Amino acid sequence: MPIDAAEALAAAPRSREIAWDRKDVLLYHLGIGAGVPATDPRELRYTLESRLHVLPSFATVAGGGAPGVIGALDSPGVDVDLAGVLHGGQRLRVHRPVPVSGRATARSRVVAVYDKGKAAVLVLRTEVTDADGPLWTDDAEIYVRGEGGWGGERGPSGRAADPEGEPDAVVERAVREDQALLYRLCGDWNPLHADPAFAARAGFDRPVLHGLCTYGSTLKAVVDTLLDGEVGRVRDYRARFAGVVYPGETLRVRMWRPEAGTVRVTVGAVERADAAVLADTVVRYA
Repeated sequence: MPIDAAEALAAAPRSREIAWDRKDVLLYHLGIGAGVPATDPRELRYTLESRLHVLPSFATVAGGGAPGVIGALDSPGVDVDLAGVLHGGQRLRVHRPVPVSGRATARSRVVAVYDKGKAAVLVLRTEVTDADGPLWTDDAEIYVRGEGGWGGERGPSGRAADPEGEPDAVVERAVREDQALLYRLCGDWNPLHADPAFAARAGFDRPVLHGLCTYGSTLKAVVDTLLDGEVGRVRDYRARFAGVVYPGETLRVRMWRPEAGTVRVTVGAVERADAAVLADTVVRYA
């Protein structure tokens, strides 16, 4: 069996040292679409080193190594075809503001393996700590087509209902034609996002945008629109990847504030009749 759940769960955490600086942060911000308009003071917080604030979702690429969705495939007990792998969801818990530059230790391990029948879901948790203590905890959910059916635990399956009533804010974000080519420079070299032939083998008409690019772009929309651009207020951010985004499309981000400290979000692709892109998306803030 390509996935041995017992072996994956029993494996010791993998540890690596990571480092980043302002150049990495600036590249990430550009990769998720910051800098439009280029001279807007609100955008310069993301694109000019003398004013730089770090969007917390930068944590998903800090250090430049393989993202969780790829890292999990190197775990003991996991031997699958990359063409059958999709990023199912992401959760980030921020313990302290992410610094502009830093060095830290990242420890990763598979903490759950679920049998969805026609697919398997792995959850890779990465805990990052620097000299001053915990910085962030990152959970990547990896959906592997064709690898279920061994009779394992099915795991959580409930989906949150869409928020009711009119959203408190709606913004649209254009995705550049070359957005995936730029974002992949942050460390995710999966050919699904650049190679038309590989994308076709994976069942897509053309290369798709990285889910974590949409994830970061959505958080930026929430921070800029509802949190006055104060990146340090974000505490917890989770999302389920409900559909793909193609470079060149427009994202419509709808935001609700059902209670203090919480923003519910849905994201759709405008050109495809608002086809769901992100669902079960929640930002918690101070």
